[in-house]
Amino acid sequence: MAEKQRTIKRPVTVKGRGLHTGLDVEVTFKPAPENHGYVFKRIDLEGSPIVQAIADNVVDTSRSTVIEANGAKVGTVEHILSALNGLQIDNVLIEINAAETPIMDGSARYFVEALLEAEIEEQNAEREYYVIKAPISYSDPERGIELIIIPDEELSVNVMIDYNSKVLSNQYATINSLKDYKTEISTCRTFVFLREVETLLAHNLIKGGDLDNAIVIVDREVNQDELDRLADLFNKPRMKVKSQGVLNNLELSFSNEPARHKLLDIIGDLALVGFPIKGRILATRPGHAANAAFAKLIRKEIKKDKAKGNIPTYNPNAKPLLDVNQVKKTLPHRPPFLLVDKIMEIKGTEIIGVKSVTINEPFFVGHFPEEPVMPGVLILEAMAQVGGILVLNALEDAHLYSTYFLKIDKVKYRQKVVPGDTLIFKLELTTPIRRGIAEMRGMAYVGNTLVTEGEFTAQIIKNKG
Repeated sequence: MAEKQRTIKRPVTVKGRGLHTGLDVEVTFKPAPENHGYVFKRIDLEGSPIVQAIADNVVDTSRSTVIEANGAKVGTVEHILSALNGLQIDNVLIEINAAETPIMDGSARYFVEALLEAEIEEQNAEREYYVIKAPISYSDPERGIELIIIPDEELSVNVMIDYNSKVLSNQYATINSLKDYKTEISTCRTFVFLREVETLLAHNLIKGGDLDNAIVIVDREVNQDELDRLADLFNKPRMKVKSQGVLNNLELSFSNEPARHKLLDIIGDLALVGFPIKGRILATRPGHAANAAFAKLIRKEIKKDKAKGNIPTYNPNAKPLLDVNQVKKTLPHRPPFLLVDKIMEIKGTEIIGVKSVTINEPFFVGHFPEEPVMPGVLILEAMAQVGGILVLNALEDAHLYSTYFLKIDKVKYRQKVVPGDTLIFKLELTTPIRRGIAEMRGMAYVGNTLVTEGEFTAQIIKNKG
């Protein structure tokens, strides 16, 4: 049974501080329509510009994932996106009044709790997965980073991290189903080395940082005076270093919490693909930069697959839906101006037609005698005839009507058509037929190559007499 897209039933707000800016931030999750995806809205800026959460909009990954569009930025989006992706929510509008999301406790926990409080509800449209059919990989050999995704029945993730540290060496984390996200991953906090805290403070960053929103790892000798100074800086009680090399201000949720947090980040950053994924991710030493680059690679494959999926297939051995004699019963055109040989299929708002181009075509006599090329206007005419059959097929008593084309727009000729080519036409209605007006997009292929495309507007008129 097909899965349905999901949104939330009602708005819900989360408040906190931005990690680097220290600003008080409000984030409000709102229900969104089908096929909306994840969209941030900067309500603090004039015009309330929106930023779609897709990999194409990533502009910075130095300390977190930052996206930008329409003159607006939103930083540290990974934990919010992880919560949405982990709960398998497809469509949400995220209103935010600052350039950075609140860090909360450094995990996705509070976002998950808020979204569940708002209640998840199914929508009518089916969820469109991108199903991995062949491995896709990204690597950075110098840093020992590798991410690969292979076919699997649902999204699953394996993570290995290694920081060449006595405290944080090899750690592994796995999730085999997003059904386990809430309990196994969402509460896992980000981590930072003590030396990094000192550097960030020196650069006037982490203004909203708190020792309670990160696991602080101490992998060098440090005296108590230094720890006391750090506690005073963050207005915290005196601290010590635990035997496992972390500050004793908080308890670990899991012994491998850092690896699980990296897994949380992957689920968030991979939400930037723009589609839910079915595949198994194997990640070695991942980070935001690698995750974003990986998401862009997957998006590129999706675009390639969609382009391939749009190419109509033609089997010359298949029985046509309409042969040329049946085409003549539908259209008023006759040779030499009948430019459709057969219709292979009509499915709802889409039609596939075929025209075999031979040297016997009368137009080749003058176009051009030494180098015969099919005129582009006749390719468009052939597409229009196929489109006319699509429109008439939707009518009762189709023989009482004819289609007259009112407008042809956005025409592109990409490759010449010559004798011996077989033109395959694919036309689809772009809007429902209203008041006798039909709008279509048409594409003409030779093999897998798009040769001509355009948009058509036709009027349906009843025949006289």
